[in-house]
Amino acid sequence: MTSSSSAAIGASMEAIQSHYDLSNDFYHLWLDPETKCYSAALWEPGDTFVEAQLRKLDYHIEQSGSRNGANVLDIGCGWGGTLKRLVHSYGVSRAVGLTLSDAQKDYVEQLELPGVDVRLENWQDHTPAAKYSAIISIGAFEHFANLEQTAEEKILGYRQFFKRCHDWLENSGKLSLQTITYENATREDFSPFFAKEIFPESDLPRLYEIAQACDGLFEIQCIRNDREHYYLTQKAWWQGLKNNKKAICTTYGATIFQRYNTYLQMCMVGFKSGTMGLARLTLKRIDHPAASLKD
Repeated sequence: MTSSSSAAIGASMEAIQSHYDLSNDFYHLWLDPETKCYSAALWEPGDTFVEAQLRKLDYHIEQSGSRNGANVLDIGCGWGGTLKRLVHSYGVSRAVGLTLSDAQKDYVEQLELPGVDVRLENWQDHTPAAKYSAIISIGAFEHFANLEQTAEEKILGYRQFFKRCHDWLENSGKLSLQTITYENATREDFSPFFAKEIFPESDLPRLYEIAQACDGLFEIQCIRNDREHYYLTQKAWWQGLKNNKKAICTTYGATIFQRYNTYLQMCMVGFKSGTMGLARLTLKRIDHPAASLKD
């Protein structure tokens, strides 16, 4: 369930579903076949696409401290790649996945992952049954603000997210976060094509906004800027899209193919040129925040 308050910060359920609920089969034509991750992989020389995506999942799982017996929250769980890896490869006994996509929720439920509870729920409406030992959020933070908000409103919205995560985590628990960021660009440079056709009601953070929003709540232990890893990921998606052009045009129409063809090519240029970055952050809960930093 999600309440009307979900629209107050970032993208609404309707905006998310306009993109992610197009069709599971459509996305699975060009995402990697194993993890079906719709986010940047973590590449090493010689990697296959699947190996790079699995390395990304392992990185976030290990950075968050998710191991045997852990109780993990996955915010923006997508098609369940992280949840599947948690229970099958890391022995995690309980995991909760949040998504705003009906199609993604249905798909993850069909995987029948032991100990996994996937919910159609905004993080703003989430109430955990117990404290989490770790939180992972990959590729969801981009939807936690929108272009209509002022800079101050944007950071306050991010602050609410980090306060919730702080409340949900056990002492010294960690949040492993991955998000696209603005780099050599501003909000004014946000493409109208992206804002209307691809990700409505969404906006990107800057690194300083994340740091300001979590100040006093989380210690930033590690930051990686892996924008070229996203370039390689977008390139692999684009190749998959082109390889399946006939099937996509037949089933979904030439307009859909062209929209995603343009989107992926624009992203490749953005990550290659440095107008966009890809941040992976390891954040450790500050168990006793200074009184002056709590708000």
